[in-house]
Amino acid sequence: MSESQEPPAAEPPVPLTRRQAREREQAASATEAKPVMPPAEEETRLLATVPADPQTELLAAAPASSYGSAFPSRTAERGGPPAPRGGVFGSIRKHPNAWLFSAVGTVFVLLAAGSVFAGMAVGSSAANAPAPAPTGSLVPARPVPAKIAAATPLRTCSIGALTSDPKLMPFQASVISATTGEVLLDRGGAKPSRTSSVLLTLTAAAALAVLGPDYQFSTKVYTGSIPGSVVLVGGGDPTLSALNAGQESVYRGAPKISDLASQAQDRSPVPITDIVLDSSLWDPSDRWDPSWDRSQQSDGTQPEITALTVDGGRASPAEQKSPRSSSSIADVGAAFASDLGISGAERITVGTVPAGAAVLGEVKSQPVRALVAYMISATDNTLGEYLARQISKVAGSDGSASSLARVIPAALSTYGLSTTGVVIRDGSGQSGTNAVPATFVAQLMAKIAAGQQNLNIIYDALPISGKTGTLASRFTGANAATRGAVNAMAGATATENSLAGVIHATDGATLSFAVYALGASGSGTIPALDTVIRGLFTCGNNLSNN
Repeated sequence: MSESQEPPAAEPPVPLTRRQAREREQAASATEAKPVMPPAEEETRLLATVPADPQTELLAAAPASSYGSAFPSRTAERGGPPAPRGGVFGSIRKHPNAWLFSAVGTVFVLLAAGSVFAGMAVGSSAANAPAPAPTGSLVPARPVPAKIAAATPLRTCSIGALTSDPKLMPFQASVISATTGEVLLDRGGAKPSRTSSVLLTLTAAAALAVLGPDYQFSTKVYTGSIPGSVVLVGGGDPTLSALNAGQESVYRGAPKISDLASQAQDRSPVPITDIVLDSSLWDPSDRWDPSWDRSQQSDGTQPEITALTVDGGRASPAEQKSPRSSSSIADVGAAFASDLGISGAERITVGTVPAGAAVLGEVKSQPVRALVAYMISATDNTLGEYLARQISKVAGSDGSASSLARVIPAALSTYGLSTTGVVIRDGSGQSGTNAVPATFVAQLMAKIAAGQQNLNIIYDALPISGKTGTLASRFTGANAATRGAVNAMAGATATENSLAGVIHATDGATLSFAVYALGASGSGTIPALDTVIRGLFTCGNNLSNN
């Protein structure tokens, strides 16, 4: 286009009507670019429009018409019609206080939410962070029992005053439930102490364990080393009797020397002219324990312990308490020679059975079950000592008194009992050096009450309070309440009284017990012990250890 050429003239605008002009103006106003604010800034802007408290009070006092000047709209600024009073801004203008408090509450909610999320973030990172290495010694874990103990009943029946009786001092005792094994009363029960004849129950239990209830003592006659001689070999049977046929010693059904003589005469190829006595089952000199009182031999409660003896060494075989002989082996020889019709002491010597000798005769005792029953019921010290020696021999030892310290506890351990603290010196309990904890005796009595492993033989033989054996004359007066309810073994020496057994209490409980009064034995000691037993009988399973 040339410079002189003029542009074509613009066409004149088409005139708009008033209505079209107003609509165009409104459209332009609506499409006017508005800045876009983030929600948070918009909220802040809204809050900023809320007047402070003084101004709010003024607004609240002003008439509704004045709100328009306080909150002019954009349309009003452009000279357009005033903005309507509806919508958010109208609500703010109408209720400034409500919007003020709502806004403040919203801020607090947002701040709290932010704290929560911040805490979660911190906790999450802390949880995922590696544990710091220990810088010092670790604190050991507190021990926790593997099993929570079962609840035990609160027992309220106390016999503390009875066990504190001066006539019993020093006093030791152990009482347990024969059913559960729970210790109900303990007065020094773990301390080993002398037991007197209560020890016979231990010997009986050991005999039943080692020998068995059917074992029998055997006495034999063998051919000698020269024609016409015979050897009488002792088997340790104290019941062998020199009484004539038809006569009974304290040991009913005891074997007789006269039967041995008859057998030997019938089987010997030649007439018997000489007798050899063999008492070597154990050392013949090992016959008396030095801890025993020799007066027991003379008063008839303890014999000398030899493998050859007759009638337990008694001067009067039919009497339980009878003075005992000091020549028991020679007594057997004399009785045997009399039955054989041999006279002259020169025909009786001491020796041993030769190798290859033939048996000419044999007699046997009653079985151990019968011997134990008599020993317990009659408190027979003689059987206690001879059973103990026989236990030693059958157990593989030498039958000596010293061997009892080993073989008796070993036999008792077969009942599942701990023999810790058990010291055995003899089989009868007459030695003051025996030492057995009352707890052990009570535990053994629980097994006796249950009749385990043939121990029912002992239980059946125990004297019964106020009725049988050594307890027949006891438990009188107020203590008569226990008559027939106590099965127990009693013991007595010059320095102690003891009692051990089983109580069938008033509440139906079965208690096993052992009580020792270890002071000088006086006239009031036995009644005091019986009174303690009555207390146990009355309390039963409610017995308190206080």
